[in-house]
Amino acid sequence: MSGIVGVGIDVAEVGRFGAALERTPELADRLFLPAEQVLPDGGRRGVASLAVRFAAKEALAKALGAPPGLHWHDAEVCVHDNGRPHLRVRGTVAARAAELGVRTWHVSLSHDAGVASAVVIAEG
Repeated sequence: MSGIVGVGIDVAEVGRFGAALERTPELADRLFLPAEQVLPDGGRRGVASLAVRFAAKEALAKALGAPPGLHWHDAEVCVHDNGRPHLRVRGTVAARAAELGVRTWHVSLSHDAGVASAVVIAEG
């Protein structure tokens, strides 16, 4: 049997997120894998791009029921060559997803007017 296992949505204010990164420079490394912090051409991602990835990880946790013990680096926000975002999960996130029967992820990212938003649907 298949169907939607969970849905998560999150928003992040880009300016506030950028201020947090400035106050705490090591925060980016705590939240994101090295590959998530760079563009396909090797340049550094901007604050809006990082904020939307943070929102996606928060939305992912909500889609899984927001259980304690999930690790930030166990969810990676990636982009296909065609520009479509997708998720790679491992460790604590993969274990929770397996427990719930999640087989497929759907993710939508957007940032505009100083707000980053993400929706994640977990499908079983």
